[in-house]
Amino acid sequence: MGRAPNSPFSTRGRPGRRAALPVTAAALLCVLAACGDGTGASDTGPTRTPAVSGGATTAPGTDDGTGPATTAATTGPGTPDTESPVTQSGGAAPRCHTSELRARLGRPSPGAGQRNFPIVLTNRADRTCTVRGYPGAAFVDASGRQLGPDPRRSPDTPATVTLAPGAGAWAGLTFASPEISGARTAEPKELLVTPPDEREPLRIAWTSGEVPVGGHESTVFLTVLQPGTGG
Repeated sequence: MGRAPNSPFSTRGRPGRRAALPVTAAALLCVLAACGDGTGASDTGPTRTPAVSGGATTAPGTDDGTGPATTAATTGPGTPDTESPVTQSGGAAPRCHTSELRARLGRPSPGAGQRNFPIVLTNRADRTCTVRGYPGAAFVDASGRQLGPDPRRSPDTPATVTLAPGAGAWAGLTFASPEISGARTAEPKELLVTPPDEREPLRIAWTSGEVPVGGHESTVFLTVLQPGTGG
């Protein structure tokens, strides 16, 4: 029984049909080998963007997303690593400790019925450090007993002050002149000044006379620390 005239395997009387088979075979081999489609994709397989879920990145080579996932940080370049201490140059300087500072009173600045004294903190260490906010202050007598209540803070906005070795910051100590206000007074032996966020005070000998400790207009005010010496 002869082959059907339309059989795809018959080449008799069909010029050019024999050449069609290699083309079909080549196309089949190309499919099996995952040939590129001309779009720039690699001939080693399709490119897949690693999946990101909950901060974890799918490991390269796990195209189906089922392989082991890495937990590499997803922070971009320049983002600080919050797990590590700041060690880069230009990072924030550490806080100044009491042992690294020296306290003194700057030049008094009398006002209309006011007495104003800059409390100056100077960095005496060999490293840069910072202060921020209000110092503590208390007048004490010869026995170390506090005279009057703690000063009240003025409504200022704190800012971090960076102190290079030898640099200073100051806060204003202000009260109404007792001879005008009529407040009850006492003469302190020392002014104790505690740097921000510290517990140990620095001692300044007080030689500026009586201060208000009670009664009418006896409140003492403190301002935030700012760069300089206040005078």
